[in-house]
Amino acid sequence: MPDRTRLERFEQALLPHLNAAHNLARWLVRNESDAQDLTQDAYLRALTFFDSFRGGDARAWLLKIVRNTCYTFLHQNRKHELAAAFDEEIHSGESGGGDPEAPALRNADRRLLKEALEELPAEFREIVVLRELEELSYKEIAEVANLPIGTVMSRLARARRRLEQALARRMGTGS
Repeated sequence: MPDRTRLERFEQALLPHLNAAHNLARWLVRNESDAQDLTQDAYLRALTFFDSFRGGDARAWLLKIVRNTCYTFLHQNRKHELAAAFDEEIHSGESGGGDPEAPALRNADRRLLKEALEELPAEFREIVVLRELEELSYKEIAEVANLPIGTVMSRLARARRRLEQALARRMGTGS
C-alpha cells in the first residue's frame, strides 16, 4: 500500500489528466467500456511505477502508459477489429446562435469528421488525437508514442492527408 504522501503526489500529478487519458483510450480502442477499464488499468500501472517518474511532463508520462496499455489490449484481444467503428456520441455545447440550422450543420460536420477519423489506421489516429484533440507538442507526442520527432511529423502529415481524402469522399457521396 503506498504511503499517504506518495499517494497525494500521485493524485496531484496525474488526476488532472484523467480526461486526456480516457479520451486517448476511447479513440484507440473505440469502445467506451474497454476505454474505462483500460484507463483504470493505466492509472494502476502509473501508481505502481510512480517512483520511476522523475518529474517533468506528467501528462505525457501518463499518456504513454495509456497508449501502451491500449495497444497491449488490442494486440491480445482484438487485432482483427482495429478498424471497428467507435460508437460514442460526440458531446457538444449549446449554441446561442439565432440560426436554427447551425447546430444541425455543426453536428453533421462533427459526425463526418468522427467517421473520417475512425477510418484512419491506429498509428495515424493516435497522432491526430494527441496533436489536435489533446494539443500535445511534437516533442510530447514523440515521447508518448516512443517515436522520433520526424516520424511524428510525417505521420501527422500523412494522417491529415488521409483525413482530408476521407472527408472529401464522404462529402462527395453525401453520406
